[in-house]
Amino acid sequence: MPGEVVAVLGPNGAGKTTAISLMLGTRSPTAGTVRLFGLPPRDRRARTLRGAMLQDSGVPGTLTVRELVDLFRAYYPTPLDASTVLGLAGLEAQARTAAAKLSGGQRQRLYFALAICGDPPILFLDEPTVAMDVASRRAFLETVVGYGERGRTVVLTTHFMDEADQVAKRVVVIDRGVLIADAPPAVIKARTAGKRVRFRLEGDLPRAAFDGLPVTGLERSNGTIHFLSNEPEDVLAALFARRVGIRDLEVGGADLEEAFLALTSGKRAPA
Repeated sequence: MPGEVVAVLGPNGAGKTTAISLMLGTRSPTAGTVRLFGLPPRDRRARTLRGAMLQDSGVPGTLTVRELVDLFRAYYPTPLDASTVLGLAGLEAQARTAAAKLSGGQRQRLYFALAICGDPPILFLDEPTVAMDVASRRAFLETVVGYGERGRTVVLTTHFMDEADQVAKRVVVIDRGVLIADAPPAVIKARTAGKRVRFRLEGDLPRAAFDGLPVTGLERSNGTIHFLSNEPEDVLAALFARRVGIRDLEVGGADLEEAFLALTSGKRAPA
């Protein structure tokens, strides 16, 4: 939908990059058809209506940011003006800087700028924040949200669940080439066992402490216990009765990462 950021999630090898490649026309389907705005993705008219920022990008390092933006603008019939592109990408101060001299985060912003030169109504971003530091990633995601707020559709693939939860209005989960979820993040999280419980052990964990208790995803790491449960109050009452030493207790809703793992582990939570 226009103005929507869609996050496409899936384990390694699930088919995320393949799906993007099919929609961009860089790969051909072995069966079925792919259409972008009702057109084959390789049709010139379709290509002028989409932008893409792929994992493997590269530009001549000797050209400045402004020169590259002007070059890419020339590929489109109705491009954004250069100052708008630089402003949306947050690169005004680097306009005269050679691409080779940009930092990692600035280089990713440059690739984003080149992807939006044609003012595309749909923008594909394939793992765009890989290798960014925390500050650069946060600033870049704000840029992505801002582009979506211009009435554009953004399709984002990422391995960062917090990233998808932060920016996406809709999450699509693919597992082994099969679509298994398509809903807002809150709906997908609601499909996972109700509450996330985390605490630090005080002393040893008694043998069979969790026997018969309604928990899933039980993990123990460096003295910290983590699990999911639809009945956290009853579970905790039973643990106290079994003399489990508990401190630094946290109880909250399941996050998107836990929902994703539940969906793709083969032990999917009921809808």
